[in-house]
Amino acid sequence: MIKVKFQLERKGFRLDAAFEQPIHGVTALFGPSGCGKTTLLRCMAGLEKAQGELWLGDQCIQQGRQSLPVHHRRFGYVFQEASLFAHLSVRNNLAYGWSRLSKGMPRPDFDEMVGWLGLEHLLEQSASSLSGGQRQRVAIGRALLTAPRLLLLDEPLSALDTQARREILPWIEGLAERAGVPVFYVTHSPEEVERLADRVIFMTQGRTTSMETLQQAMARPDSPLFVEQGAASILDGRLDAALADGRTPFLFDEQTLWLVNARRPGGEGARVRVLASDVSLALAPVEGISVLNQLPVTIRMLHQSGEGKVLVEGKLTGGQSLLAEVSAWSADKLRLHQGMNCYALIKAVALVN
Repeated sequence: MIKVKFQLERKGFRLDAAFEQPIHGVTALFGPSGCGKTTLLRCMAGLEKAQGELWLGDQCIQQGRQSLPVHHRRFGYVFQEASLFAHLSVRNNLAYGWSRLSKGMPRPDFDEMVGWLGLEHLLEQSASSLSGGQRQRVAIGRALLTAPRLLLLDEPLSALDTQARREILPWIEGLAERAGVPVFYVTHSPEEVERLADRVIFMTQGRTTSMETLQQAMARPDSPLFVEQGAASILDGRLDAALADGRTPFLFDEQTLWLVNARRPGGEGARVRVLASDVSLALAPVEGISVLNQLPVTIRMLHQSGEGKVLVEGKLTGGQSLLAEVSAWSADKLRLHQGMNCYALIKAVALVN
């Protein structure tokens, strides 16, 4: 478990953040700009002087006057800007902390890390010659090669253009599992949370307001993740090989969703986003309709969402959640109610990429 509690006062700002949760996978710190996400991350790293406590498992990192210095915490930190040594090669940037590890400490495999991040062909280049996405990949590799117990990523994509973000996201995806290092990831992008996170800590005005798994956050009709695009569901599964007609099977919980033009190789783990507005409900399977994706679903809850709409929270076979948005008139006509079995007609899904 990781236990965090920090208070910090500045002119016009107060941080009062606390959470306790398992320490594995990727935890997103999510909230609007200025809500304290970066400040909290810097407190965890020891870069900000704050009152409070930090426990990593049974080790006390900070409590009262007791506080480990930054270099003894063994946390890897990647800033918004890569902050590489411009005069050094990629190889020497990566090796900077790795070569300085104390004797007896577990030493990450340098070549393996380079391979994970696809940096083999860049090793002899100057850091100043790299693109933005390449620089961030090197910064992440440099942090991981210091054998950190925790990796802290502070909006690593915010300074990148759209193309550079697309370049680096596949390398960040699955990073915690591959490297065996828990990750805290600061962002205000719902798309990054949906693709990368296992859990979400929501923040507003310097406070941590809730801690939820990604599935819990996506199943909540008032989730802050829905502000821009409206309610949506995220399904975890894997892609199968694309068919000749352009359809790609997305397999999850012994069920199949059909994607069109997925443009990713089969056999990979993947997530898909399903907008609630793209899901209709029927009392039975529907014949002679263009909608290919029809899945059995059990209604968990109905929520009035305003403007004559009802948000229906359903459970798919296997337990994953699916949201559907229907008119209040349709909900009444179909007599939708908690515990009812029906069919979700899914018009379109988007691969989270």
